[in-house]
Amino acid sequence: MSCRLFIDSSVLFAAAYSTRGHAHDLIQMGIRGQVTLVISRLVLEETRRNLVASAPEGLPALDRLLDNLSVEIVQPTKEEVLAAAEHTALKDAPILAAARAGNVDILVTLDQKHLLGKPNLEAYAQVLIRTPGDTYREITKAK
Repeated sequence: MSCRLFIDSSVLFAAAYSTRGHAHDLIQMGIRGQVTLVISRLVLEETRRNLVASAPEGLPALDRLLDNLSVEIVQPTKEEVLAAAEHTALKDAPILAAARAGNVDILVTLDQKHLLGKPNLEAYAQVLIRTPGDTYREITKAK
């Protein structure tokens, strides 16, 4: 059984920006079919917008990663996003809702302020919320 990971824009940005680090390692695991990566259209749009604004040199790498990657795209409903907004900041609600709707095992993020270390969000979304490093260690330990 493949582990299902929801990748948020902070992780996709990090993977496109640098070939080092566990964000990139997880994307490579997705390319190799070792994990199933799930994202939303919002994650794609936000990642591209953030790269354009602060690291345009990462855009070609993002395109290469996406060309080689088979991702599952989930689109939460407006109702799912509004329900998630009752548990987190409105800007993070679409991510939480997408992870919940995507039936993933882990929501992978670098968002220390709003998502990580929040057991109430994990309980609501019914997923673990972890950093790329913690996720990588958990997956590779389990094999």
